[in-house]
Amino acid sequence: MASEERLAADGHDIRLGVDVGGTFTDVVLLDGDDLTTAKVPSTDDQSVGVIEGIEKACAEADIGPENVDSFDHGMTVSVNALLEEAGATTALVTTAGFRDVLEIGRQDRPALYDLDAEKPTPLVPRRRRYELDERATVDGIETPIDEDEVRALANDLDDDVESIAICLLHAYAHPDNERRVAELLRKECDAHVSVSHEVLAEFREYERTATTVADAYVTPAIDSYIGRLESRAEELGVPAPRVMQSNGGIADPTTVRENAVTTVLSGPAAGVVGAETTATGQADDLEGLITFDMGGTSSDVSLVRDGDVERTTDATIDGRPIGVPMVDLTTVGAGGGSVAWVDAGGALRVGPESAGAKPGPACYGRGGTTPTVTDANVVLGYIGGSSALGGELELDEEAAHDALAALADEADLDGPIEAARGVYRVANATMTRAIRSITVERGHDPRRFGLVAFGGAGPMHAIALADALDIERVVVPRACGVLSAYGLLAADEKHDAVRTHRTPLDDLDVDTVESAYDELAARVGADSSAPDATRIERAADCRYAGQSFELTIPVEEPIDSDALAERFQQAHETAYGYRMDDAVELVTLRTTATIEREPTTPTYVGDGEPRKDSRTAIFGDERHETPVYAREALATDHELTGPVILEGGESTVVVPPSWSGTISTDGTLVLEREVSR
Repeated sequence: MASEERLAADGHDIRLGVDVGGTFTDVVLLDGDDLTTAKVPSTDDQSVGVIEGIEKACAEADIGPENVDSFDHGMTVSVNALLEEAGATTALVTTAGFRDVLEIGRQDRPALYDLDAEKPTPLVPRRRRYELDERATVDGIETPIDEDEVRALANDLDDDVESIAICLLHAYAHPDNERRVAELLRKECDAHVSVSHEVLAEFREYERTATTVADAYVTPAIDSYIGRLESRAEELGVPAPRVMQSNGGIADPTTVRENAVTTVLSGPAAGVVGAETTATGQADDLEGLITFDMGGTSSDVSLVRDGDVERTTDATIDGRPIGVPMVDLTTVGAGGGSVAWVDAGGALRVGPESAGAKPGPACYGRGGTTPTVTDANVVLGYIGGSSALGGELELDEEAAHDALAALADEADLDGPIEAARGVYRVANATMTRAIRSITVERGHDPRRFGLVAFGGAGPMHAIALADALDIERVVVPRACGVLSAYGLLAADEKHDAVRTHRTPLDDLDVDTVESAYDELAARVGADSSAPDATRIERAADCRYAGQSFELTIPVEEPIDSDALAERFQQAHETAYGYRMDDAVELVTLRTTATIEREPTTPTYVGDGEPRKDSRTAIFGDERHETPVYAREALATDHELTGPVILEGGESTVVVPPSWSGTISTDGTLVLEREVSR
């Protein structure tokens, strides 16, 4: 049946999700209950690889691109601009005396006892930071703007300035001066203008300035990229892309172009949403889930507790604070393409440098010669002759052995297998530390959590991490190799608005606070694609009087100061183990608008011939002749006992001895340790 006829007959939506990673671009196409996945190499211009991936997935599903009803997208354009310092040439306009806020920052040190520790270079050099003789306090405007001074500043800007960040003192409380400066500069200058009271209307000058500068820095790149992608999508007949934001919600391209800083964790956030959607049902008897996404360049870990993704407003990207709401992720430079090397002291190291997609690991056969984690997995037998990365890329096993042999010589190890063991263990140790940082260091016992493994390389390493952390259950979703793309199909539309409003709860003016919440609700409602279907949630950042940091607490309607104070006390006791008799202070108001999405329900059949072949794989110090199965052919009643290797088009699952597993009705693989240690 032609795709047009099938669509008309079934009357369902065809959803498309595309996520760009450092090495591969992942595609998921959901046609009713039928799930099609694809993986293509990422390209320098990410929009080119996105279109190639869409064409590949549509061809495999026998669906014309013009029949796609929705296109959701996760990308790395903004985070790459920050990490590579390749964003727009940006100027900063601020209050006289605050030119150096970006450089002064906070007095915390990245490494307490490292005398050579360096902070990141400011995105705006001092020569492009400009001061205005104006002043606002928390009580109001003291010195208004001199418009002639602003016009003179516009004339003084370097000709190459592409973007301007405006962050005036206390503009979160009284934005009139900042608003007028923005109006004048938008009129006088041919450059994008980001304004702090629009980007992040919160107190703390350093964080607000850094976030506004980041928005200005990445906006031209996002604007250009989304424009190219919209144009290419239109030529293909695909709808305009809706983009994943760092908060785990989707937004339309216009909203994203106006709030570019909200996309810095676009792709990784989608993966956590996908893990929460597919694996929460496997953790009913656990405290929660640890999500583990290992791709080609890095690994991301996060927590899902009480069925909800953990979020934060206190994140940093490459040492720079970004104050907008985002999924709480920890990232380390350990991925499948991470390069293994020997440091000056002769120790084996892995990452953060990556071989990327081109030339990639040595086993890709594209001219790469440096040893990587993927090459180590080839030498250990975890991926081998029957594997085809991305469904197409045949492995060059000899090149992988040669690369590990050269590493063994440099590290004085006994051959490529010993080197591969070392690379595998070092990479695992790095990722284990990342998981400890979001569990043990925050008062959570990882043994009470399940581990959700996804990404192209995650399921190969997950059980080794579980063993190191005494985690008893590992969950591998069906679309694990492209779960970030799958998460795009499940993500709700979300919009956030925030405003600092500092007052002791004992002196709370309910009418004033309710009016402020109404304004925030109107703002997020205006951003929503379907205001009538929008659910508005309210929250507040509270703290004990005199504290430096806050906890975010849900707020009922209308607000009740006594109830809010008790809710804060309970949250503080949960987080820190104690409560105090001190007065509680309201600091910041938060509003989130959500438009819930129809859940995805792909069908899993698994009725093919699962056994493919077998090969020798090394677990610990032992060699095992290990059966290899086709993951998608396993029936739901199939019971697995390790060692076993499950191969799919986009990822490989490695199940070592002493672990066993079953396939649930939706194709999720649930693995558990057979013998407690």
